[in-house]
Amino acid sequence: MHGLGYDQPVNDLWSPAREQARAAARPLALRIRPRTLDQIVGQVHILGKPDSGEKTLLRRMIESGALTSILLHGPPGTGKTTLAAVIAHATKRRFIAENAANVSVKRIREIIAGAGLDLEDSGRRTILFLDEIHRFSRAQQDVLLEDVESGLITLIGATTENPMFAVNSALVSRSTVFRLELLSVADVDTVIRRAIADPERGFGNLNLQVDDDAIEHWATMSDGDARRALNALEVAVLSSDTGQRPVLPTAEPPQIHIDLADAEQSIQRKAIVYDGTGDQHYDTISAFIKSIRGSDPDAAVYWLALMLEAGEDPRFIARRLAILASEDIGNADPRAITVAESTWQLVERIGMPECRITLSQCTTYLALAPKSNAAYMAIEHAAEDVREGTTVPVPLMLRDPHKIDSKGSEKHGKGYEYSHGSDIRAEIGGVTSQDYLGVDRRYYEPLNVGEEVAHRRRLKELDKLRSKGDQDKQQ
Repeated sequence: MHGLGYDQPVNDLWSPAREQARAAARPLALRIRPRTLDQIVGQVHILGKPDSGEKTLLRRMIESGALTSILLHGPPGTGKTTLAAVIAHATKRRFIAENAANVSVKRIREIIAGAGLDLEDSGRRTILFLDEIHRFSRAQQDVLLEDVESGLITLIGATTENPMFAVNSALVSRSTVFRLELLSVADVDTVIRRAIADPERGFGNLNLQVDDDAIEHWATMSDGDARRALNALEVAVLSSDTGQRPVLPTAEPPQIHIDLADAEQSIQRKAIVYDGTGDQHYDTISAFIKSIRGSDPDAAVYWLALMLEAGEDPRFIARRLAILASEDIGNADPRAITVAESTWQLVERIGMPECRITLSQCTTYLALAPKSNAAYMAIEHAAEDVREGTTVPVPLMLRDPHKIDSKGSEKHGKGYEYSHGSDIRAEIGGVTSQDYLGVDRRYYEPLNVGEEVAHRRRLKELDKLRSKGDQDKQQ
């Protein structure tokens, strides 16, 4: 086969042709990796736009050579490993990649020793890239930290977890943390087209035609994971009738045509990027709650569907809905808490997949309900006064009159006005001018929305009646 090194002597294990064969066997996603910062697609927030002159922190660190240890975290397929290799290339440092879950203490000592020799002999420094750094053990860390602090080794760690919670605090304190975001559909589209056109590392040397709707399908279904999109492209090309067929040096490559149907077969169910205990869990439930609070039922139902499709516990969602019903709706629609309570019970009894309908009903009801946080703010302000202010003693007339075992207890309950015995306030229910707190403080401030309109009106009437009762007493 032409170009694969089979015409070389068998014992020539390290010939250029054999190295070329090894390179050709690498997956497309590995071959097409960027080699410079400007070739990286996306991550503008930490790298800036190419040729824009924007000097982000990471770019300044790389260009100045003042590179400290770095922690890169973000979803799979966002380019953490690629970025680490590009940083090593840009800073002309030796690059060693290991997985934190597998690397031994012995191997770490070997790396440190090699880094020291390389620094002494050539002045070249070493970058140690640790994938899954959240799995780094205390013993591994103890061996490495001193040399990281001395600058002998520059550590770059990568993790899909939030390093503030998942990575040892000693490593976090010695590192600069950068978050990589999911690539946009346009970013993944760019990556795919670049791989199709690249004659050296991609499929540019093939007679390849890929329909635009096929590229769009990959870019959408990959859900921001460039590796997944490139794997799908490679599957489509290699599984075509001509993709694996050897071509003579003088022959015209046969045409390979990839349409939407081919693209759909090469990438199956959409990969949902969701970690049930990590950032996605907290970010998505936050978006869900804020969408309901903002009265957007469509957005709320989307985030609900995302959580359920990703395997989120529906009971967790029901519990958050119950909290929201009181915190964000309250007395503006008192039925909301009843709807949320019924939803929680039905979720417990029915389970998935049917309870998704109940959750959707509750979600849309709460999203469209009038909103008030007056009840929530009332208890917050009252609790703040209890914690930080002088404790208000219970007024004597409100104390238990049956208590007779302490000095002055005979005054307990004296002067209490029985609300149901008040005839002058019967038109709005038994109301007296009694002071039940002893200090002038208003905690519950109902809004002019939903059922709280009536609450506002009643509070005003009560204020007037109590004021009139006080005047009558004074006379």
